[in-house]
Amino acid sequence: MTQIVDEIKKLKEARRAVILAHNYQRGEVQDIADYVGDSFGLSQKAVEADAEVIVFCGVDFMAESAAILNPGRAVLNPAPEAGCPMARMITAADVRKLKEQHPGAEVVCYVNSSAEVKAESDVCCTSSNAIKVVNSLKGAEAVFVPDMNLAAYAQKFTSKKIIPWHGYCPTHHLITAGDVLVAKMEHPGAQVLVHPECRPEVVDLADGVFSTDGMIKYAREATADLIIGTESGLIHRLKKENPRIRYYPLSTYAVCPNMKMTSLVSVRDSLRDMKTQIRVPENIRIRAKKALDRMLEVGR
Repeated sequence: MTQIVDEIKKLKEARRAVILAHNYQRGEVQDIADYVGDSFGLSQKAVEADAEVIVFCGVDFMAESAAILNPGRAVLNPAPEAGCPMARMITAADVRKLKEQHPGAEVVCYVNSSAEVKAESDVCCTSSNAIKVVNSLKGAEAVFVPDMNLAAYAQKFTSKKIIPWHGYCPTHHLITAGDVLVAKMEHPGAQVLVHPECRPEVVDLADGVFSTDGMIKYAREATADLIIGTESGLIHRLKKENPRIRYYPLSTYAVCPNMKMTSLVSVRDSLRDMKTQIRVPENIRIRAKKALDRMLEVGR
């Protein structure tokens, strides 16, 4: 493994590359990345990074978003087979139909979606700024795609009517209210933090609801142990950055197989062979970029 890490470092320097890794990636992939974060933070880093090549360790829509925002740079996806099941629960045709059914509503598109879906939307959002994005809209109604759980969470904090699409993240949707009750019994005194992609009844039982980066920030000041209700990969970063408290997964089943497809070998091979480069058709890219730019303007 040490040899592969050395190869990656040399290739990164030779290619003038930056490596971005999502919080759900394997621990060893997070450890070789220049930046680790959530979708919003990594979208910002992709734009800000002074690099000719962007290696995005995540799932397909993340690398695609980086390519949309950085047309002049090569964006590599080391695991092109790593898709997002939720992103595949809606199509551009579905969004067009929703716009016909709700002509007065703007379309808010969770960043966990394809470029084609983003291109049909008015503004993108992430789990960290969904509420802020919805409240930034001028109209009284918003179509929200594709995550119904994030839509339900945002609805609690806005007077606007949210019209949700019935998509969901299978990994977060597996977490149940029973998991929360059992975890609290097994770890008395620990606080439960959950991701807003979780079911509403899970969110209602939690002590805090945060994006992955929100959980990282919360942990920095936490005095109690934490039960983490999101994909298990986040616990690697939590333990690394804040080892003074203990972390427990809310569910041992909260593992996204797609997020684990990237390996050190695939990162090395991607840099060495400049594969797999993500390309978005220009007519799609320009429209999708407007929605992403608007998301970045709203901020967290």
